[in-house]
Amino acid sequence: MTSVAVIGTGTVGSMALWRLAARGIPATGFDAYAPGHDRGAAGGETRIFRTAYKEGPAYVPLLREARTLWEELERSAGRRLLTPVGGVTVGPRDHPKVRAVLAAARACDLDVEVLTGQDARDRVPEHPLRDGEVMVVDHEAGYLRPEPSVGAAAAAAERAGARIARYTPVRQVRPDATGVTVVAEDGEHRFTHAVLAPGPWAAGLLPEPVAGLLTTKAITSTWFPRREESLFDPGRCPIAIRVGEPAYSCFPSVDGVGVKVNLHVPWQPVASPESLPRSVPVAYIAQVAEAVTATLPGLRPDPVRVATYCDAFTPDGHGLLGRQGRLVLAAAFSGHGFKLAPVFGDIVADLVETGATAREIDHLAPNRPLRRSP
Repeated sequence: MTSVAVIGTGTVGSMALWRLAARGIPATGFDAYAPGHDRGAAGGETRIFRTAYKEGPAYVPLLREARTLWEELERSAGRRLLTPVGGVTVGPRDHPKVRAVLAAARACDLDVEVLTGQDARDRVPEHPLRDGEVMVVDHEAGYLRPEPSVGAAAAAAERAGARIARYTPVRQVRPDATGVTVVAEDGEHRFTHAVLAPGPWAAGLLPEPVAGLLTTKAITSTWFPRREESLFDPGRCPIAIRVGEPAYSCFPSVDGVGVKVNLHVPWQPVASPESLPRSVPVAYIAQVAEAVTATLPGLRPDPVRVATYCDAFTPDGHGLLGRQGRLVLAAAFSGHGFKLAPVFGDIVADLVETGATAREIDHLAPNRPLRRSP
């Protein structure tokens, strides 16, 4: 009989555990902490959901399925996890990332608009355009609540019969011809399959040679106060991604106090999640404040909160999802896996159950040539 260990119950691991349990497949999750903790890749209060995806049209069918599964998880949890406020991409008309968003929209027949001038100012006053810039509106976008989402998936998995071994670090995973031995802090456990979804711990648990190609990086979020309460209101303000210079993502004020801004700069490598620095250099704060001053006049340029979390990154910026013998790899989603987590979890269940999936995931194959993006 099939039995599955899920190593890591964070972003993708919690969803995989939920989808396995929903199919009646016995599954046990192992976590060094507990679902929803602040050491992994699921922190930061909000995450973007978008379908006009600059990372490529191959993701769009997966995003559409993910949205349906987010709605299913919301029904199970009895609370809203995805708030569909829409989203905008702002930047120079000819910027490669603006062109990529429009190309994905055309390829997949997505409902987007391109706004300029007064139309953009009237629609989204929080994000004024500069000369030569456009605003691409993705009507299907919104924001997700990461910590409650992970908790909801873990709870749904346990209700369906899964077990979670909390505060039980995994030291080693040993596959062989007949199954997998999981060496955890409390002893050895035997399963027929194991799902490796360790988030920023991926480099220490995934098999070689792929583990040696991964980098763990720290990601910093900052929150800035609004000048007026009518601005950045979550009831009407979309999520935003600015490309060009400066580049960042920006969210509505979901807590009523601060507006989250994630500056898109080269993120700093860290040795491990345990060594993640919790303080942020003043020079970085000054850099974010400069970007806010230049492009977000509705915010005061002194942040009221900062936070850091981390994730594992591949050289090309696309995650690892596929089966290798008795193992299923579901890791290193490089900072943009959260929105897709439910469908990734369902694909994991496919791979465990049948060894294959009908979804197109060749661009995430763990054995693909891993090259840096241009």
